[in-house]
Amino acid sequence: MTITLNRIETQDTLPTSTGVVIVGGGIVGISAALALAERGISVVLLEKGHIAGEQSSRNLGWIRKTNRHLHDVPLAQAADRLWAGMADRVGQDVGYQQGGIMFLAKTTAQLDMHKGWLDSVASLSLDSRIVDADDIDTLVPGGKGKWLGGIYTPSDGYAEPALATPAIAKAAIKKGAVLIQECAVRTLIKKEGRITGVMTEKGEIQCDQVLLAGGAWSRRFLGNLNIGFPTLPLICSVLRTKPMEGPTDIAVGGPDFSFRKHKDGGYIITQRGKLDAPITLDHMLVGHRYIGQLKTQRDFLNVSLGRYFFRDLALSRRWSAKSPSPFETYRVNSPAFNAALNQQALDNLKAAWPVFEKAEIAEAWAGIIDVTPDSNPVIDHIASIPGLVIATGFSGHGFGTGPAAGQLAADLIAGAEPIIDPSPYRFNRS
Repeated sequence: MTITLNRIETQDTLPTSTGVVIVGGGIVGISAALALAERGISVVLLEKGHIAGEQSSRNLGWIRKTNRHLHDVPLAQAADRLWAGMADRVGQDVGYQQGGIMFLAKTTAQLDMHKGWLDSVASLSLDSRIVDADDIDTLVPGGKGKWLGGIYTPSDGYAEPALATPAIAKAAIKKGAVLIQECAVRTLIKKEGRITGVMTEKGEIQCDQVLLAGGAWSRRFLGNLNIGFPTLPLICSVLRTKPMEGPTDIAVGGPDFSFRKHKDGGYIITQRGKLDAPITLDHMLVGHRYIGQLKTQRDFLNVSLGRYFFRDLALSRRWSAKSPSPFETYRVNSPAFNAALNQQALDNLKAAWPVFEKAEIAEAWAGIIDVTPDSNPVIDHIASIPGLVIATGFSGHGFGTGPAAGQLAADLIAGAEPIIDPSPYRFNRS
């Protein structure tokens, strides 16, 4: 996680009962807790480590509609509205800035991809537009890259992950939600098939409904309940520079780098053209469902078999309510960052915008992205276990859409009118 993460204090005492238990203290679970508490619904959120300790503080902070699937854009639009009012809602700065996002193209194939996406969302009347080399030079001055063009969405933006999720968590507590850290949920307690509570490492808490928002841990939690949920891990390495003069407040994604301005005046940078893909047992179990992705994205994956495989293999896949769970073995999933990929990103960026020759690295980190076969999350009731809703599998998009995804999950739990049509996120989609 970034060293700038705002750690928060929460209570230690486990209540005996509540209306809803949320498993997972990332931005989706925290946003759902706030939405439920604002409605006066009793809610307890349980986090095995600490709030925003994993991907919710390790992501790039981008909030975008650009290049999302047509059916996924409404969730991003709803998130835009929520992000715009978030500081007022929670009474604290979350670093939100509607600075725009631009994706660059060096080849005709890359530019055609952006044009194809723009055509696919024409019915939504977005402010996205194709830009040429002159536009890029005007909007992001000082560049030396030979860009054929790109796509630019002025209404996209970003927020600060290290500020946002803790701020939302504090607001949820003020509204009456109970948050407890260092408390892993081991499993569900059921009576006649329906949820009556959860068993934690600190004991039982009775409840009527459970929201699982466990990120990369959700597959293992559900597997212990005999529910198959396919996700595979990717590792994204990131660096932050010290404060420096830069070319723009627009977030920019090139084929082999990306950057965006950080609140402290530095830049968040990553190698957009390569992610680490550690092999795990799950690749043997569900890898066949990713054949389509592999055909189009193989060049973006740095596949390896190593330490991550053996650590993952050593973790239990079955356990009882009375025995320690894997979530107690690893409180925070904190992979090592890939220094070589970070250096590639910085070198590629220097070649495109020479001002980054002055960049000094302040810190670097990495995070686990949980990827589904179609790169879209599941936000839905689980019919086989009445009372269980899941919101997970965000495939690297969870922070940007987090407030809306949490709101949608809260709507499903409360039986309220959903913030957007939930059907694209159903569990049993083909």
